[in-house]
Order: sequence, then C-alpha cells, then structure tokens
Amino acid sequence: MGPERRVIVGVDVGTRAVRAVAFALDGTARHVATREYPLLEPIPGWQVQDPDVLMAATVAAMSACVAGTCGAEVVAVALSSARYGLIGLDAAMTPVTPLLTRHDRRSSEAARELRLSGQSRELHRLTGTPVHPMNPLCKLLWFARHEPRLCTATRWWIGLKDYVVHRLTGMLVTELSSASGTGMFDVHRRLWSSAVLDLAGVSESQLPPVLPTTAVLRLSAMAGRAVGLPSGTPVVVGAGDGPLRSLGAAATDPTVGGLTLGATGALRTVVEAPLTDPAETFSCGALTDDAWVVGGALSNGGNVVRWAGGVLGDDGAAPALLDLAERIAPGSDGLVMLPYLRADEAPPQGCAPPGAFLGLRSEHSRGHLVRAAVEGVCLQLAGVRDRLAALTPIRSVRLTGGAFGSPLWREVMAAVLDCPVRVAGVAEHVTLGAAALGLFATGQTCDLRKAVAQLDPGVARGEPVAVDPALAAAYRGLRTRLPALLTVAGRLGEILDEAAGAGLSAPARP
Repeated sequence: MGPERRVIVGVDVGTRAVRAVAFALDGTARHVATREYPLLEPIPGWQVQDPDVLMAATVAAMSACVAGTCGAEVVAVALSSARYGLIGLDAAMTPVTPLLTRHDRRSSEAARELRLSGQSRELHRLTGTPVHPMNPLCKLLWFARHEPRLCTATRWWIGLKDYVVHRLTGMLVTELSSASGTGMFDVHRRLWSSAVLDLAGVSESQLPPVLPTTAVLRLSAMAGRAVGLPSGTPVVVGAGDGPLRSLGAAATDPTVGGLTLGATGALRTVVEAPLTDPAETFSCGALTDDAWVVGGALSNGGNVVRWAGGVLGDDGAAPALLDLAERIAPGSDGLVMLPYLRADEAPPQGCAPPGAFLGLRSEHSRGHLVRAAVEGVCLQLAGVRDRLAALTPIRSVRLTGGAFGSPLWREVMAAVLDCPVRVAGVAEHVTLGAAALGLFATGQTCDLRKAVAQLDPGVARGEPVAVDPALAAAYRGLRTRLPALLTVAGRLGEILDEAAGAGLSAPARP
C-alpha cells in the first residue's frame, strides 16, 4: 500500500481476537492486522476476559495495521466490538470486574426468573433485547444478588467498546448501538429506562452518556503515540459487530437478509425503526438513528462441523470431513441432526432441545453425520429467516462468513433458503462495515451503501449462488417434518433432565 493513498481504519474488538483493517478510499487495497487473546472460564459457565489484555491487543493490532500502510494518510479510525459485554469500573476508571462476555451464563437464573414472572415480554418490547443471560441487565441482577459489596464499589458500568473508546480518546461514552443491546435502554424514546434501571439496581449516573453511532471523537496524544497516529485523528465511535456485519455485507435493504456463518451463525435485516417479535427471540439494535438491525443469532454454526472433526476420527479436519459429506445424498439417507451443542439465543419455539442425531442406523458413515450436521445448521438458519419474514418481507439473502468458502455450505444453504442468494465474500465484513460507517460519519459520503461499494466493490455486487430445484424440493420436505422432530427432541430433553434430577445419570467411573 503506497504512501500516496488515503485510508480509513476499521477496528473490530471481537470475542477472541481484534482485527484492524486499513481500507484504501479508492477500494484498491487493504492491510489487515490481527491479535488474538484468550477467553477465560474460571468457573464452569463463566466466560470472561481481562479488559487490559484486550486493550493491549487492540493497540498492537492498530499499530501493526498503521505501520503496514507505509505512511498512507489515515483519515479516521472507526470502531466495532462484540455487544452485550459488561465491565465495572471504579472512580479512577480501573476495572473492578473482568469483562463478562456475551457467552457468560452466570445470570441464567436471573433470566429464567424474568421469563417465569412474565416481565420479559415488556422488557423485550421496551428495549429490543431478549431476556437472556447474555444481556447486561441480567448480568447486573447477578451482581446485585451475589456481589453486593462490589456493586457498592463500582462507579461505572460500561461495555467493551465503551472501554476501548475511553482508552483511545479519554472520553467515557457509549453509543446508540451498544446501548440498545444492554436490555436497559428504551429504544423507542432513545434514553435509559428508569424503570429497568431500578430493576437492575443501578442509576443513570453510573452509565455512560449515549452518543449517535456516527459521533466523531479525537485520538488522545498518548493513544496516538502508541498506535503511530497523530493526536487528534478522528475516531468514529461506531456500532456493535452484528449491525456492522449487515452493513459490511451490503444487506441494508428491508427485503434483504444478511446471513453470516462462521463458528456461530446469524440472520438479520435492516428496518427503519425498532421492531420486536412476539416470541421474544430477536434482538433489535441500532446501526444509525434511522437504521435498525433486527434478527436472531445461533450459537451453533461451523463449530458443529469442527466438533464432529474432534470426535469422528483422525482425519477430522473440516475440509476433509466436508469432502466426505459432499459424497452423501441430500437428506443424509434419513439422518437428521438437531445441532444444539450450545444453547441458542433465538431457537424455534423459544427454547432449544438438546442436540441429537435422529434416525441413526448402522449404514450411516462419518460422511452422513457431517452432512446431517451441515443440513441441520442450515435448516435452523432458514427457520430464523421464516420467523423474521413474518415481521418484515425478506425476498433475498446475502451470505457472509468463512463457512461459505465451502461449496457444500453454499449449495445446501441456498437450497434450504430457496430464494435468490448471493455470496458477499467470506471475511472482513465487520471492519468493512465500521469503515463504511466511518466514511459516512466524517462526511466523505452521504450514503452508507455507496460507502461499502467505494471501499469494496466486489462485496456490493456479490456472487450469485444457483439454487438446484431438485435439492430445494428435497429440503422443503425435510423442513415440513422438522417441527415434529423438534417436539420429540424437546420431550426427550425433559425426560433426560428429569432423570438427572432424580439421580439416575450413570455414576462416574473410578
């Protein structure tokens, strides 16, 4: 990347790594830097990280990215992060808790109680966030019950990106996208809900002020020296990773679904105002003031095939297993997998049955099991599309994520969806979305879609995926049977839970 180019740097602080990508403003080049960090589990079900380890990785990735541009002018830095995290700070802005990530499930009991009491429906309608252990409201309820002294010592409760913004700019603020994922923000009135804050046991003075996602701050002198940029470089506060992934896939029309599939999966679409579903499964978060991203995430995606690789034998690498699966007929000769290895955020019927292979016979091979896993994930994502289409019409879908580098994943997903499908590429969509929002926020374009096309013309076009009519017909038949299979599996899960509660699980071997 030559020094004559102007670039914008998109930074995404994710669950396991931070990526900093410098996009040339003319769409001709990019430079990527990544730094990884651990996801810690000090107690089963707790999924936490050290905020300062994440911040050090962020600075290192930004520094490497900037150095890789070979002196190009950085017009702005635009930020993204995983949503639903929670950090407590003391009055000196020092963390008094680790980052509780979206995967932390210590607040499962609090979430269950809110659902059983009937409060969850109004909370979801008000905040756009389902009552789930992932959301900060439930995490705060856990702290109030189990760590009252820590709550007393906590001056601020903030999210992951809020911490990154503070360390880069010296400003303690949040933005509309992150706030709308806390479960405490009234998305209709665009302010913190006093009723929900009372429930959580916090005051508005303990939460950061909420800025637009397009707000522009300035890089501090200290942070500038650390990352190799001039003090005062514009920093666009940005949005959460889910909304920005939709933007980066150019899925910004209410009739277009953006489907991403990596280790996990999600399907979302963009609407003009906050929208919630009666089943309380979909999240609705802001991209900008007048663009809201609604949809559901699945905790089970490509990780299901990786799991299969770990238990099915020595040649368990995903590409080799997918090669085996490609040789199996659609429908896996009657074998169906319900791929609920981890509890989902937006399962059908409001709760997920246990994972299961149904119809298993001696003639089924490893290839059958892997193909059934691929088909099972695609069927669940198609179910999210169907439920989302009941709220807003979705006529086409854009595919993103590393899994769609595989012909099998593309073929099965397109056939199960049975609608016009395009692949918008396999990487960098969150950082591309952040960079596009940065161009818009700094006044270098007046249209978000044009911003995406300017930075990456290929993503804006997308590659069409042909839908095989015979394959689509076969999967339609399977989809009609899926509700009954889910019911059976759900009942089986209840029986297993009852057996475990009665002490009938097998004793551990000495």
